[in-house]
Amino acid sequence: MSRKEEHISNEHIDRLPRHLKQFIKPQNYNDYTPINQAVWRYVMRRLVHHLSKVAHSSYLNGLQQTGVGIDSIPNMYGMNRILKKIGWAAVAVDGFIPPNAFMEFQAYKVLVIASDIRQLENIEYTPAPDIIHESAGHAPIIANPDYAEYLRRLGEVGAKAILSKHDMEVYEAVRKLSILKEAEGIEQSEIDAAEESVAKLQNKEVELSEMAQIRNLQWWSVEYGLIGSLEDPKIYGAGLLSSIGESTSCLESAVDKIPYSIAAAQKEFDVTQPQPQLYVTPDFAFLMQVLEEFSNTLSLRKGGSKGLQKLITCNMVGSIELNTGLQVSGKFSRAILNEDNEVIFFQVNGPTALAFREKELIGHGIDTHQNGFSSPLGKLKNINLAIEDMGPIDLKAYNFYDGKWLSFEFESGVKVEGMNVTGIRNIYGKLMLIQLKDCTVTYKDEILFSPENGLYNMALGKDITSAFAGAADSNSFPNLYSESNTKTIKQVSTPSSHPLDEQYSNLREYRNKDLNDPVFLKDMYHKIKSDYPNEWLLFLEILEVSEDKELSDALVDHLEKLATSEPKLNSLITDGMKLLSLPATTLH
Repeated sequence: MSRKEEHISNEHIDRLPRHLKQFIKPQNYNDYTPINQAVWRYVMRRLVHHLSKVAHSSYLNGLQQTGVGIDSIPNMYGMNRILKKIGWAAVAVDGFIPPNAFMEFQAYKVLVIASDIRQLENIEYTPAPDIIHESAGHAPIIANPDYAEYLRRLGEVGAKAILSKHDMEVYEAVRKLSILKEAEGIEQSEIDAAEESVAKLQNKEVELSEMAQIRNLQWWSVEYGLIGSLEDPKIYGAGLLSSIGESTSCLESAVDKIPYSIAAAQKEFDVTQPQPQLYVTPDFAFLMQVLEEFSNTLSLRKGGSKGLQKLITCNMVGSIELNTGLQVSGKFSRAILNEDNEVIFFQVNGPTALAFREKELIGHGIDTHQNGFSSPLGKLKNINLAIEDMGPIDLKAYNFYDGKWLSFEFESGVKVEGMNVTGIRNIYGKLMLIQLKDCTVTYKDEILFSPENGLYNMALGKDITSAFAGAADSNSFPNLYSESNTKTIKQVSTPSSHPLDEQYSNLREYRNKDLNDPVFLKDMYHKIKSDYPNEWLLFLEILEVSEDKELSDALVDHLEKLATSEPKLNSLITDGMKLLSLPATTLH
Protein backbone atom coordinates (compact mmCIF):
# COMPACT_ATOMS: atom_id res chain seq x y z
CA MET A 1 0.00 0.00 0.00
CA SER A 2 1.44 3.37 -0.94
CA ARG A 3 1.93 6.19 1.50
CA LYS A 4 -0.77 8.20 -0.23
CA GLU A 5 -3.26 5.32 0.00
CA GLU A 6 -2.61 4.91 3.73
CA HIS A 7 -3.59 8.47 4.49
CA ILE A 8 -6.16 9.33 1.86
CA SER A 9 -9.15 8.72 4.11
CA ASN A 10 -8.50 11.27 6.84
CA GLU A 11 -8.23 15.05 6.45
CA HIS A 12 -6.57 15.44 9.88
CA ILE A 13 -3.32 14.23 8.32
CA ASP A 14 -3.61 16.67 5.43
CA ARG A 15 -3.73 19.55 7.95
CA LEU A 16 -0.41 18.60 9.54
CA PRO A 17 2.43 21.11 9.05
CA ARG A 18 5.42 20.08 6.97
CA HIS A 19 7.72 19.68 9.95
CA LEU A 20 5.49 16.89 11.30
CA LYS A 21 4.88 15.12 8.00
CA GLN A 22 8.58 14.27 7.78
CA PHE A 23 8.09 11.69 10.55
CA ILE A 24 5.30 9.80 8.76
CA LYS A 25 6.45 6.47 7.39
CA PRO A 26 4.64 3.82 5.35
CA GLN A 27 3.25 0.94 7.40
CA ASN A 28 4.41 -1.71 4.88
CA TYR A 29 1.73 -4.12 6.02
CA ASN A 30 3.09 -6.99 3.92
CA ASP A 31 6.28 -6.95 5.99
CA TYR A 32 4.45 -8.42 8.98
CA THR A 33 5.35 -12.09 9.24
CA PRO A 34 3.03 -14.93 10.26
CA ILE A 35 4.83 -14.95 13.63
CA ASN A 36 4.12 -11.22 14.01
CA GLN A 37 0.44 -11.90 13.40
CA ALA A 38 0.48 -14.74 15.95
CA VAL A 39 2.08 -12.47 18.55
CA TRP A 40 -0.61 -9.83 17.95
CA ARG A 41 -3.40 -12.39 18.22
CA TYR A 42 -2.05 -13.98 21.41
CA VAL A 43 -1.51 -10.65 23.17
CA MET A 44 -4.89 -9.28 22.12
CA ARG A 45 -6.84 -12.40 23.08
CA ARG A 46 -5.18 -12.47 26.47
CA LEU A 47 -5.50 -8.74 27.05
CA VAL A 48 -9.13 -8.45 26.00
CA HIS A 49 -10.13 -11.32 28.26
CA HIS A 50 -8.28 -9.84 31.23
CA LEU A 51 -9.12 -6.20 30.50
CA SER A 52 -12.82 -6.90 30.28
CA LYS A 53 -12.65 -7.16 34.07
CA VAL A 54 -10.09 -4.52 35.01
CA ALA A 55 -10.09 -1.80 32.30
CA HIS A 56 -12.25 1.31 32.17
CA SER A 57 -15.54 0.61 30.43
CA SER A 58 -14.49 2.80 27.47
CA TYR A 59 -11.79 0.34 26.47
CA LEU A 60 -13.76 -2.58 25.03
CA ASN A 61 -16.26 -0.26 23.35
CA GLY A 62 -13.35 1.70 21.91
CA LEU A 63 -11.74 -1.36 20.32
CA GLN A 64 -14.67 -1.66 17.95
CA GLN A 65 -14.99 2.08 17.39
CA THR A 66 -11.33 2.53 16.43
CA GLY A 67 -10.93 -0.44 14.10
CA VAL A 68 -8.60 -2.46 16.32
CA GLY A 69 -9.36 -6.16 15.85
CA ILE A 70 -8.15 -9.19 17.75
CA ASP A 71 -7.18 -11.65 15.02
CA SER A 72 -4.99 -9.44 12.79
CA ILE A 73 -2.60 -6.53 13.13
CA PRO A 74 -4.61 -3.40 12.24
CA ASN A 75 -4.12 -1.83 8.86
CA MET A 76 -3.53 1.92 9.14
CA TYR A 77 -5.77 2.63 6.17
CA GLY A 78 -8.68 0.85 7.80
CA MET A 79 -8.00 2.50 11.16
CA ASN A 80 -8.09 5.94 9.59
CA ARG A 81 -11.44 5.32 7.92
CA ILE A 82 -12.88 4.41 11.32
CA LEU A 83 -11.00 6.98 13.43
CA LYS A 84 -12.34 9.68 11.15
CA LYS A 85 -15.80 9.04 12.63
CA ILE A 86 -14.61 10.11 16.09
CA GLY A 87 -12.54 13.03 14.80
CA TRP A 88 -9.06 11.48 14.98
CA ALA A 89 -6.44 9.99 12.69
CA ALA A 90 -3.39 7.74 12.93
CA VAL A 91 -0.01 7.68 11.19
CA ALA A 92 2.89 5.24 11.26
CA VAL A 93 6.24 6.51 12.56
CA ASP A 94 9.67 5.00 13.07
CA GLY A 95 9.89 4.34 16.82
CA PHE A 96 10.29 7.19 19.30
CA ILE A 97 10.08 10.69 17.82
CA PRO A 98 11.17 13.99 19.47
CA PRO A 99 9.04 14.92 22.53
CA ASN A 100 7.60 18.16 21.14
CA ALA A 101 6.76 16.49 17.82
CA PHE A 102 4.93 13.68 19.62
CA MET A 103 2.91 16.22 21.59
CA GLU A 104 2.14 18.30 18.52
CA PHE A 105 0.72 15.29 16.67
CA GLN A 106 -1.67 14.85 19.62
CA ALA A 107 -2.66 18.50 19.40
CA TYR A 108 -3.72 17.87 15.79
CA LYS A 109 -5.72 14.82 16.99
CA VAL A 110 -3.39 12.39 15.25
CA LEU A 111 -2.13 9.25 16.99
CA VAL A 112 1.45 8.33 16.17
CA ILE A 113 1.80 4.57 15.88
CA ALA A 114 5.14 2.82 15.76
CA SER A 115 4.30 0.24 13.13
CA ASP A 116 6.88 -2.34 14.24
CA ILE A 117 5.69 -5.14 16.52
CA ARG A 118 7.55 -6.68 19.45
CA GLN A 119 9.47 -9.89 19.01
CA LEU A 120 8.08 -13.13 20.37
CA GLU A 121 10.82 -13.04 23.02
CA ASN A 122 9.45 -9.70 24.32
CA ILE A 123 5.78 -10.62 24.05
CA GLU A 124 4.88 -9.59 27.61
CA TYR A 125 6.54 -6.17 27.59
CA THR A 126 8.86 -4.05 25.50
CA PRO A 127 10.27 -0.56 26.23
CA ALA A 128 10.01 0.16 22.52
CA PRO A 129 6.86 1.75 21.13
CA ASP A 130 5.15 -0.85 18.97
CA ILE A 131 1.84 -1.32 17.23
CA ILE A 132 0.40 -3.28 20.13
CA HIS A 133 1.09 -0.46 22.57
CA GLU A 134 0.05 2.32 20.23
CA SER A 135 -3.03 0.95 18.53
CA ALA A 136 -4.35 -1.49 21.14
CA GLY A 137 -3.38 0.73 24.06
CA HIS A 138 -3.95 4.33 22.98
CA ALA A 139 -6.57 4.15 20.24
CA PRO A 140 -9.52 2.52 22.07
CA ILE A 141 -9.64 5.00 24.97
CA ILE A 142 -9.87 8.05 22.69
CA ALA A 143 -13.36 6.91 21.77
CA ASN A 144 -14.29 8.44 25.14
CA PRO A 145 -14.95 12.16 24.36
CA ASP A 146 -13.71 13.50 27.74
CA TYR A 147 -10.47 11.56 27.47
CA ALA A 148 -9.99 12.47 23.79
CA GLU A 149 -10.23 16.17 24.59
CA TYR A 150 -7.77 15.77 27.47
CA LEU A 151 -5.33 14.03 25.13
CA ARG A 152 -5.69 16.79 22.53
CA ARG A 153 -5.27 19.53 25.10
CA LEU A 154 -2.28 17.78 26.69
CA GLY A 155 -0.67 17.68 23.27
CA GLU A 156 -1.45 21.33 22.65
CA VAL A 157 0.16 22.42 25.92
CA GLY A 158 2.97 19.86 25.71
CA ALA A 159 4.01 21.00 22.25
CA LYS A 160 4.68 24.46 23.74
CA ALA A 161 6.62 23.21 26.80
CA ILE A 162 10.28 24.23 26.72
CA LEU A 163 12.85 21.44 26.63
CA SER A 164 16.36 21.22 28.00
CA LYS A 165 19.50 19.69 26.54
CA HIS A 166 19.11 16.91 29.10
CA ASP A 167 15.65 16.06 27.72
CA MET A 168 17.07 15.47 24.26
CA GLU A 169 19.91 13.35 25.65
CA VAL A 170 17.38 11.16 27.49
CA TYR A 171 15.22 10.92 24.35
CA GLU A 172 18.15 9.78 22.21
CA ALA A 173 19.34 7.27 24.85
CA VAL A 174 15.88 5.75 25.35
CA ARG A 175 15.34 5.59 21.59
CA LYS A 176 18.64 3.74 21.15
CA LEU A 177 17.84 1.28 23.96
CA SER A 178 14.38 0.54 22.58
CA ILE A 179 15.82 -0.12 19.12
CA LEU A 180 18.53 -2.46 20.39
CA LYS A 181 16.11 -4.43 22.58
CA GLU A 182 13.84 -5.19 19.63
CA ALA A 183 16.53 -5.84 17.03
CA GLU A 184 17.73 -9.33 16.25
CA GLY A 185 21.35 -10.41 16.64
CA ILE A 186 22.39 -7.65 19.08
CA GLU A 187 25.04 -8.59 21.64
CA GLN A 188 23.83 -8.43 25.25
CA SER A 189 26.84 -6.29 26.12
CA GLU A 190 25.60 -3.60 23.72
CA ILE A 191 22.12 -3.67 25.28
CA ASP A 192 23.65 -3.52 28.77
CA ALA A 193 25.70 -0.47 27.78
CA ALA A 194 22.58 1.26 26.41
CA GLU A 195 20.66 0.47 29.62
CA GLU A 196 23.51 1.87 31.68
CA SER A 197 23.46 5.04 29.61
CA VAL A 198 19.70 5.49 30.17
CA ALA A 199 20.06 4.80 33.89
CA LYS A 200 22.92 7.27 34.22
CA LEU A 201 20.91 10.03 32.55
CA GLN A 202 17.77 9.27 34.53
CA ASN A 203 19.69 9.33 37.80
CA LYS A 204 21.41 12.62 36.98
CA GLU A 205 20.22 15.37 39.29
CA VAL A 206 18.97 18.16 37.06
CA GLU A 207 16.18 20.66 37.36
CA LEU A 208 13.11 19.32 35.62
CA SER A 209 12.36 21.27 32.46
CA GLU A 210 8.82 22.15 31.45
CA MET A 211 8.86 19.27 28.96
CA ALA A 212 10.14 16.84 31.60
CA GLN A 213 7.28 17.83 33.90
CA ILE A 214 4.55 17.48 31.29
CA ARG A 215 6.16 14.23 30.14
CA ASN A 216 5.74 13.02 33.73
CA LEU A 217 2.07 14.04 33.68
CA GLN A 218 1.61 12.18 30.40
CA TRP A 219 3.34 9.09 31.79
CA TRP A 220 1.23 8.92 34.98
CA SER A 221 -2.02 9.52 33.09
CA VAL A 222 -1.97 8.62 29.39
CA GLU A 223 0.56 5.81 29.74
CA TYR A 224 0.18 4.45 33.28
CA GLY A 225 -3.02 5.95 34.60
CA LEU A 226 -5.68 4.34 36.77
CA ILE A 227 -9.20 5.73 37.19
CA GLY A 228 -11.89 5.41 39.84
CA SER A 229 -11.38 4.88 43.56
CA LEU A 230 -8.10 4.11 45.30
CA GLU A 231 -9.65 0.90 46.60
CA ASP A 232 -10.95 -0.38 43.27
CA PRO A 233 -9.37 1.48 40.35
CA LYS A 234 -9.69 0.59 36.66
CA ILE A 235 -7.01 0.78 33.98
CA TYR A 236 -6.97 3.41 31.24
CA GLY A 237 -3.24 4.06 30.64
CA ALA A 238 -1.98 2.66 27.32
CA GLY A 239 1.22 1.27 28.83
CA LEU A 240 -0.85 -0.87 31.20
CA LEU A 241 -3.52 -1.74 28.64
CA SER A 242 -0.90 -3.12 26.23
CA SER A 243 1.25 -5.00 28.76
CA ILE A 244 0.27 -8.57 29.61
CA GLY A 245 2.37 -8.48 32.77
CA GLU A 246 1.66 -5.03 34.19
CA SER A 247 -2.05 -5.05 33.38
CA THR A 248 -2.23 -7.74 36.06
CA SER A 249 0.48 -6.73 38.52
CA CYS A 250 -0.48 -3.04 38.58
CA LEU A 251 -3.65 -3.73 40.57
CA GLU A 252 -1.88 -5.75 43.27
CA SER A 253 -1.42 -4.21 46.72
CA ALA A 254 2.37 -4.14 46.27
CA VAL A 255 1.90 -1.23 43.84
CA ASP A 256 1.06 1.96 45.74
CA LYS A 257 -2.04 3.84 44.56
CA ILE A 258 -1.78 7.63 44.88
CA PRO A 259 -4.45 10.27 44.18
CA TYR A 260 -3.59 12.02 40.90
CA SER A 261 -2.56 15.65 41.33
CA ILE A 262 -0.14 18.24 39.99
CA ALA A 263 2.51 16.56 42.18
CA ALA A 264 2.74 13.86 39.48
CA ALA A 265 4.60 16.41 37.32
CA GLN A 266 7.57 16.09 39.68
CA LYS A 267 7.57 12.28 39.85
CA GLU A 268 10.15 10.70 37.56
CA PHE A 269 9.85 7.18 36.12
CA ASP A 270 12.02 4.38 34.77
CA VAL A 271 10.89 3.23 31.35
CA THR A 272 12.79 -0.07 31.69
CA GLN A 273 11.13 -1.23 34.93
CA PRO A 274 7.60 -1.97 36.22
CA GLN A 275 6.26 1.06 38.07
CA PRO A 276 6.27 0.81 41.91
CA GLN A 277 3.43 3.31 42.28
CA LEU A 278 0.56 4.56 40.12
CA TYR A 279 -1.73 7.59 40.20
CA VAL A 280 -5.51 7.31 40.29
CA THR A 281 -7.80 10.00 38.87
CA PRO A 282 -11.44 9.99 39.98
CA ASP A 283 -12.60 10.64 36.41
CA PHE A 284 -11.34 11.95 33.07
CA ALA A 285 -12.60 15.48 33.76
CA PHE A 286 -10.21 15.72 36.70
CA LEU A 287 -7.26 15.15 34.36
CA MET A 288 -8.14 18.39 32.60
CA GLN A 289 -8.38 20.21 35.93
CA VAL A 290 -4.84 19.16 36.86
CA LEU A 291 -3.57 20.04 33.38
CA GLU A 292 -4.98 23.57 33.65
CA GLU A 293 -3.39 23.99 37.08
CA PHE A 294 -0.07 22.84 35.65
CA SER A 295 -0.38 25.05 32.56
CA ASN A 296 -0.50 28.12 34.78
CA THR A 297 3.09 27.36 35.86
CA LEU A 298 4.49 27.33 32.32
CA SER A 299 6.33 30.10 30.51
CA LEU A 300 3.57 29.80 27.92
CA ARG A 301 1.36 31.71 30.37
CA LYS A 302 3.93 33.52 32.50
CA GLY A 303 6.39 34.83 29.91
CA GLY A 304 8.97 37.24 31.37
CA SER A 305 12.72 37.00 31.58
CA LYS A 306 12.64 33.46 33.02
CA GLY A 307 10.76 32.19 30.00
CA LEU A 308 13.18 33.89 27.62
CA GLN A 309 16.16 32.51 29.51
CA LYS A 310 14.76 28.96 29.20
CA LEU A 311 14.56 29.44 25.44
CA ILE A 312 18.13 30.68 25.31
CA THR A 313 19.38 27.71 27.35
CA CYS A 314 17.56 25.07 25.31
CA ASN A 315 19.09 26.36 22.02
CA MET A 316 16.10 25.20 19.98
CA VAL A 317 13.53 27.12 18.00
CA GLY A 318 11.16 28.84 20.40
CA SER A 319 8.85 31.84 20.45
CA ILE A 320 8.01 34.84 22.57
CA GLU A 321 4.88 36.94 22.44
CA LEU A 322 4.90 40.60 23.39
CA ASN A 323 2.05 42.54 24.95
CA THR A 324 1.25 43.94 21.49
CA GLY A 325 0.58 40.40 20.24
CA LEU A 326 3.70 40.32 18.05
CA GLN A 327 5.28 36.87 18.10
CA VAL A 328 8.97 36.28 17.41
CA SER A 329 10.20 32.75 16.60
CA GLY A 330 13.77 31.49 16.29
CA LYS A 331 16.77 30.42 18.35
CA PHE A 332 17.10 33.05 21.05
CA SER A 333 20.68 33.82 21.97
CA ARG A 334 20.76 36.82 24.29
CA ALA A 335 18.78 38.82 26.81
CA ILE A 336 19.77 42.06 28.52
CA LEU A 337 17.95 42.62 31.81
CA ASN A 338 17.52 45.67 34.03
CA GLU A 339 17.84 45.70 37.81
CA ASP A 340 14.28 44.39 38.14
CA ASN A 341 15.09 41.37 35.94
CA GLU A 342 12.92 42.74 33.16
CA VAL A 343 13.99 42.15 29.55
CA ILE A 344 15.15 45.37 27.96
CA PHE A 345 16.70 43.80 24.85
CA PHE A 346 16.61 40.38 23.20
CA GLN A 347 18.39 38.79 20.27
CA VAL A 348 17.77 35.85 17.95
CA ASN A 349 20.54 34.21 15.94
CA GLY A 350 19.81 32.79 12.51
CA PRO A 351 16.45 32.36 10.76
CA THR A 352 13.62 34.23 12.47
CA ALA A 353 9.91 34.58 11.74
CA LEU A 354 7.44 37.19 12.97
CA ALA A 355 3.77 36.43 13.48
CA PHE A 356 0.52 37.66 14.96
CA ARG A 357 -2.08 35.26 16.31
CA GLU A 358 -0.08 32.26 15.07
CA LYS A 359 -0.09 33.61 11.52
CA GLU A 360 3.22 34.65 9.96
CA LEU A 361 3.36 38.31 8.95
CA ILE A 362 3.62 38.62 5.20
CA GLY A 363 7.19 39.43 4.27
CA HIS A 364 8.57 38.55 7.70
CA GLY A 365 9.45 34.87 7.41
CA ILE A 366 12.82 33.15 7.71
CA ASP A 367 13.85 34.22 4.19
CA THR A 368 13.57 37.89 5.18
CA HIS A 369 15.11 37.45 8.63
CA GLN A 370 17.62 34.72 7.82
CA ASN A 371 20.41 36.48 9.74
CA GLY A 372 18.53 37.00 12.97
CA PHE A 373 16.45 39.59 14.78
CA SER A 374 16.82 41.84 17.83
CA SER A 375 14.87 44.52 19.59
CA PRO A 376 14.72 46.66 22.72
CA LEU A 377 11.61 46.50 24.93
CA GLY A 378 10.02 48.90 27.36
CA LYS A 379 8.88 52.51 27.63
CA LEU A 380 10.63 55.59 26.30
CA LYS A 381 12.61 57.75 28.70
CA ASN A 382 10.73 60.75 30.11
CA ILE A 383 7.58 59.65 28.30
CA ASN A 384 5.08 57.80 30.44
CA LEU A 385 3.68 56.07 27.41
CA ALA A 386 4.80 53.08 25.37
CA ILE A 387 5.10 53.58 21.62
CA GLU A 388 2.44 50.94 20.96
CA ASP A 389 -0.01 52.85 23.18
CA MET A 390 0.44 56.14 21.35
CA GLY A 391 -2.46 57.53 19.36
CA PRO A 392 -2.07 59.54 16.11
CA ILE A 393 -1.52 62.83 17.96
CA ASP A 394 1.14 61.33 20.23
CA LEU A 395 2.94 59.68 17.32
CA LYS A 396 3.03 63.00 15.43
CA ALA A 397 4.29 64.83 18.48
CA TYR A 398 7.21 62.44 18.90
CA ASN A 399 8.01 62.33 15.18
CA PHE A 400 6.89 58.71 14.64
CA TYR A 401 5.96 59.37 11.03
CA ASP A 402 7.11 57.64 7.87
CA GLY A 403 10.14 59.34 6.33
CA LYS A 404 11.05 61.14 9.56
CA TRP A 405 14.39 60.85 11.35
CA LEU A 406 13.92 59.30 14.78
CA SER A 407 16.15 59.53 17.82
CA PHE A 408 14.85 58.23 21.13
CA GLU A 409 15.99 56.56 24.33
CA PHE A 410 14.28 53.89 26.39
CA GLU A 411 14.02 54.03 30.18
CA SER A 412 16.56 51.20 30.20
CA GLY A 413 19.20 53.33 28.50
CA VAL A 414 18.94 51.66 25.09
CA LYS A 415 19.19 54.34 22.37
CA VAL A 416 17.80 54.12 18.82
CA GLU A 417 18.45 56.40 15.87
CA GLY A 418 17.33 55.99 12.27
CA MET A 419 15.01 56.92 9.44
CA ASN A 420 11.45 55.74 9.99
CA VAL A 421 10.37 53.69 6.96
CA THR A 422 7.01 52.33 8.00
CA GLY A 423 5.10 50.62 10.78
CA ILE A 424 2.91 47.53 11.09
CA ARG A 425 -0.18 47.60 13.29
CA ASN A 426 -2.17 44.79 14.81
CA ILE A 427 -5.92 44.39 14.24
CA TYR A 428 -6.61 46.73 17.15
CA GLY A 429 -4.69 49.54 15.49
CA LYS A 430 -1.68 49.41 17.80
CA LEU A 431 1.80 49.58 16.33
CA MET A 432 3.71 46.34 16.91
CA LEU A 433 6.66 46.76 14.54
CA ILE A 434 8.49 49.70 13.00
CA GLN A 435 11.13 49.60 10.27
CA LEU A 436 14.11 51.95 10.20
CA LYS A 437 16.97 52.41 7.78
CA ASP A 438 20.40 53.81 8.56
CA CYS A 439 19.67 52.66 12.10
CA THR A 440 22.00 52.47 15.08
CA VAL A 441 21.03 50.83 18.37
CA THR A 442 23.32 51.23 21.39
CA TYR A 443 23.35 50.30 25.06
CA LYS A 444 25.96 51.89 27.27
CA ASP A 445 29.18 51.53 25.23
CA GLU A 446 27.96 48.63 23.07
CA ILE A 447 26.63 48.88 19.53
CA LEU A 448 23.75 46.41 19.27
CA PHE A 449 22.84 47.23 15.65
CA SER A 450 24.51 49.39 13.02
CA PRO A 451 23.50 50.71 9.55
CA GLU A 452 25.66 48.17 7.68
CA ASN A 453 23.41 45.42 9.05
CA GLY A 454 20.64 46.67 6.76
CA LEU A 455 17.02 47.52 7.48
CA TYR A 456 16.18 47.36 11.19
CA ASN A 457 12.86 45.86 12.19
CA MET A 458 12.14 46.85 15.77
CA ALA A 459 9.49 45.07 17.79
CA LEU A 460 7.26 47.20 19.96
CA GLY A 461 6.21 46.06 23.39
CA LYS A 462 6.71 46.71 27.08
CA ASP A 463 7.18 43.10 28.11
CA ILE A 464 7.10 39.42 27.17
CA THR A 465 3.72 37.90 27.99
CA SER A 466 4.47 34.38 26.77
CA ALA A 467 7.45 32.16 25.93
CA PHE A 468 7.10 28.70 24.44
CA ALA A 469 8.80 26.00 22.40
CA GLY A 470 8.38 25.82 18.65
CA ALA A 471 7.24 28.36 16.10
CA ALA A 472 4.24 30.66 16.52
CA ASP A 473 3.13 29.79 12.98
CA SER A 474 3.61 26.05 12.55
CA ASN A 475 4.55 26.53 8.90
CA SER A 476 7.33 29.06 9.49
CA PHE A 477 10.05 26.45 10.04
CA PRO A 478 9.67 23.44 7.69
CA ASN A 479 12.55 21.68 9.48
CA LEU A 480 11.52 22.57 13.02
CA TYR A 481 12.36 19.11 14.38
CA SER A 482 15.30 17.09 13.17
CA GLU A 483 15.02 13.33 12.89
CA SER A 484 17.19 11.27 15.21
CA ASN A 485 20.55 10.00 13.96
CA THR A 486 19.81 6.70 15.71
CA LYS A 487 18.01 4.71 13.05
CA THR A 488 15.85 1.68 13.69
CA ILE A 489 17.31 -1.69 12.80
CA LYS A 490 14.90 -3.33 10.41
CA GLN A 491 14.72 -7.08 10.09
CA VAL A 492 15.15 -8.17 6.50
CA SER A 493 11.97 -10.12 5.87
CA THR A 494 11.84 -12.87 3.28
CA PRO A 495 9.34 -15.70 2.88
CA SER A 496 11.78 -17.97 4.73
CA SER A 497 13.32 -15.42 7.12
CA HIS A 498 12.32 -17.58 10.09
CA PRO A 499 12.08 -21.37 9.74
CA LEU A 500 8.75 -21.41 11.58
CA ASP A 501 7.08 -18.67 9.51
CA GLU A 502 5.75 -21.20 7.02
CA GLN A 503 4.26 -23.32 9.79
CA TYR A 504 2.60 -20.30 11.42
CA SER A 505 1.25 -19.25 8.03
CA ASN A 506 -0.13 -22.73 7.30
CA LEU A 507 -1.84 -22.90 10.67
CA ARG A 508 -3.32 -19.41 10.26
CA GLU A 509 -4.79 -20.47 6.93
CA TYR A 510 -6.07 -23.71 8.51
CA ARG A 511 -7.88 -21.74 11.25
CA ASN A 512 -9.27 -19.07 8.93
CA LYS A 513 -10.70 -21.69 6.55
CA ASP A 514 -12.10 -23.71 9.48
CA LEU A 515 -10.49 -26.91 8.22
CA ASN A 516 -10.58 -30.30 9.93
CA ASP A 517 -7.49 -32.37 9.10
CA PRO A 518 -6.11 -34.25 12.15
CA VAL A 519 -3.28 -35.81 10.12
CA PHE A 520 -2.04 -32.39 9.02
CA LEU A 521 -2.00 -31.15 12.62
CA LYS A 522 -0.29 -34.29 13.95
CA ASP A 523 2.44 -34.06 11.32
CA MET A 524 3.00 -30.39 12.20
CA TYR A 525 3.11 -31.15 15.93
CA HIS A 526 5.67 -33.94 15.61
CA LYS A 527 7.89 -31.95 13.26
CA ILE A 528 7.93 -28.89 15.53
CA LYS A 529 8.43 -30.96 18.68
CA SER A 530 11.42 -32.63 17.08
CA ASP A 531 13.03 -29.52 15.60
CA TYR A 532 11.87 -26.80 18.05
CA PRO A 533 11.05 -28.40 21.43
CA ASN A 534 10.89 -25.02 23.24
CA GLU A 535 8.38 -23.53 20.79
CA TRP A 536 5.19 -22.74 22.71
CA LEU A 537 2.98 -20.28 20.84
CA LEU A 538 2.57 -22.49 17.79
CA PHE A 539 1.73 -25.45 20.04
CA LEU A 540 -1.01 -23.34 21.66
CA GLU A 541 -2.39 -22.45 18.25
CA ILE A 542 -2.46 -26.12 17.23
CA LEU A 543 -4.20 -26.99 20.50
CA GLU A 544 -6.80 -24.30 19.82
CA VAL A 545 -7.94 -25.86 16.54
CA SER A 546 -7.34 -29.53 17.36
CA GLU A 547 -10.42 -31.73 17.55
CA ASP A 548 -8.42 -34.91 18.05
CA LYS A 549 -8.31 -35.95 21.74
CA GLU A 550 -5.06 -37.88 21.44
CA LEU A 551 -3.27 -34.94 19.84
CA SER A 552 -4.80 -32.46 22.29
CA ASP A 553 -3.69 -34.56 25.28
CA ALA A 554 -0.16 -34.76 23.87
CA LEU A 555 -0.07 -31.01 23.34
CA VAL A 556 -1.32 -30.28 26.86
CA ASP A 557 1.24 -32.68 28.34
CA HIS A 558 4.09 -31.13 26.38
CA LEU A 559 3.04 -27.54 27.18
CA GLU A 560 2.67 -28.28 30.91
CA LYS A 561 6.15 -29.82 31.02
CA LEU A 562 7.56 -26.82 29.11
CA ALA A 563 5.88 -24.40 31.55
CA THR A 564 7.53 -26.22 34.45
CA SER A 565 11.00 -26.48 32.93
CA GLU A 566 11.04 -22.90 31.56
CA PRO A 567 9.82 -20.52 34.34
CA LYS A 568 9.84 -17.48 32.04
CA LEU A 569 7.26 -19.23 29.85
CA ASN A 570 5.07 -20.41 32.73
CA SER A 571 2.49 -17.62 32.78
CA LEU A 572 2.48 -17.31 28.98
CA ILE A 573 1.63 -20.97 28.56
CA THR A 574 -0.75 -21.43 31.49
CA ASP A 575 -2.72 -18.26 30.73
CA GLY A 576 -2.78 -19.14 27.06
CA MET A 577 -4.23 -22.57 27.85
CA LYS A 578 -6.89 -21.00 30.07
CA LEU A 579 -8.02 -18.86 27.13
CA LEU A 580 -8.62 -21.99 25.04
CA SER A 581 -11.23 -23.22 27.50
CA LEU A 582 -13.29 -20.03 27.21
CA PRO A 583 -16.19 -19.52 24.80
CA ALA A 584 -15.06 -17.70 21.67
CA THR A 585 -17.56 -14.89 22.29
CA THR A 586 -15.68 -13.82 25.44
CA LEU A 587 -12.60 -13.04 23.36
CA HIS A 588 -14.22 -10.81 20.74
